[in-house]
Amino acid sequence: MAWQGNRAPAHLWTSARGSENELTEIRLKKGESVEKALRRLKKRIDREGTLKEVRNHRHFEKPSEKKRRKMKVARFSAMLSARYADL
Repeated sequence: MAWQGNRAPAHLWTSARGSENELTEIRLKKGESVEKALRRLKKRIDREGTLKEVRNHRHFEKPSEKKRRKMKVARFSAMLSARYADL
């Protein structure tokens, strides 16, 4: 991959929280299988929103599209809260 200048593009070295030195890391526990550790890593990445942030930055989103998407999420959340308010 060829980059202009001596640094990689910002989306390759920043995490979801914006810190360039903050990487998601897990340590294998004694006797823990790699599959179980990988499962823990995936859960942590999902909770932090890292993967969602990367996917959102794959292409430019116009401000109107961003507003429309947020309104759609808000409508869905309001519908769910109204549906389960009586329970």
